Amino acid sequence: MSYLTQKTIKKEVSFSGVALHSGLNVNVCIKPAKPDQGIIFKRTDLKINNLVYPSFMNVTNTSLNTTVENEFGAKVSTIEHLMGALFGLSIDNALIEIDNEEVPILDGSAKVFIEKILLAGIEVSDSPIKIIKINKTIKYSDGDRFISISPSTLSLDIDFELKYNNPIIGNQRNKFKIYEDDLIDVYNSRTYCLFDDIELIKKKGLAKGGSLENAVVVKNDEVLNPEGLRNEKEFVNHKILDCIGDLYTSGYRIVASIKCSQGGHYLTNQLLRKVFQNKENFSILEIKEKNLPHNLINRNFLRSIA
Repeated sequence: MSYLTQKTIKKEVSFSGVALHSGLNVNVCIKPAKPDQGIIFKRTDLKINNLVYPSFMNVTNTSLNTTVENEFGAKVSTIEHLMGALFGLSIDNALIEIDNEEVPILDGSAKVFIEKILLAGIEVSDSPIKIIKINKTIKYSDGDRFISISPSTLSLDIDFELKYNNPIIGNQRNKFKIYEDDLIDVYNSRTYCLFDDIELIKKKGLAKGGSLENAVVVKNDEVLNPEGLRNEKEFVNHKILDCIGDLYTSGYRIVASIKCSQGGHYLTNQLLRKVFQNKENFSILEIKEKNLPHNLINRNFLRSIA
C-alpha cells in the first residue's frame, strides 16, 4: 500500500458511548469520502448549518479538550483522540456523522477507534497526498510551558515532557518518530487526572461522564484504576496522542520536529495559529511519485502547490 496516496475507509464504522464532559450517550458513524474532501464532522441532530470542519482556526475551546465550531455555532468537542486515530491510520478523507456535541470518550484512548477502523478496512485512491513542510522554527510560550516546531527533512518527530509534583506522574519525557516508530503505546494511552482535581473539574460542569472505565485517576502515590497503567509512560504518551490529534487540525500531515514542555491543547493550537499566520513559515507540498516509502519523502520528490 502506498503511503503517498490519499485514503479513506472502505465501509462505515459506528461507535457509541458516553461523552466525557457532557455525560450524554453519543452515536458516531464514520463514512467513506472522496479524495480532497478532508475530514468533516456532520451534526445529524441539527437540520441545517450542521457541517463542522476540524481546522485549528475553528477551535473555540481548549480547556480539557479540543472543541471546533462553525460560523453558526454548531460545535463538536473532544475530537482529539479520534483525530489522532485518523492521523495514525493515514485517513485523509472521511465524513463523521455525530448525533450530539461531543465525541464519545470510549476507553479514554484512541485504541477502539483504531481497532474498528482497521476492521472496516482502508480504501486507497490514486490521488496524491499533500503534506505541510515547516520552513522556520516557531515557538510559543506560556510561562514556563512551551511548544516549538522546526524544519525536518523526512519525518514528524515529537519530543514531549511533563512535570508534575505527584510522585506517580513526576517528570516524564518521551520522543517518537511518528511516521516510523511503533505507536501502540501512544494510541493505547488513556486520558488522566489527579483525584484532587476532580471536584474542581466537576464544578466547571465538566467530566460528567468520567469514570475509571475511561480515565486514569491518580491519588497521591496510587493509581486508582484496578488494572493499573497500560505502559510505564502512559501519562506523557497520552499527551503525545493529544498532540497528534491537535496537529491534524492543520488539515494535512506535517513534516517537522516538535518539542513541548508541559503543553496541551491550548499550546498546540496557538502554535498552529502562529505558524500559519505567515506563509513564509511553511509550504504545502504534493507528492509526485506514488510508491515511494514514507521515510523517503524528500524535497526532490515534491512540488509546491502553495
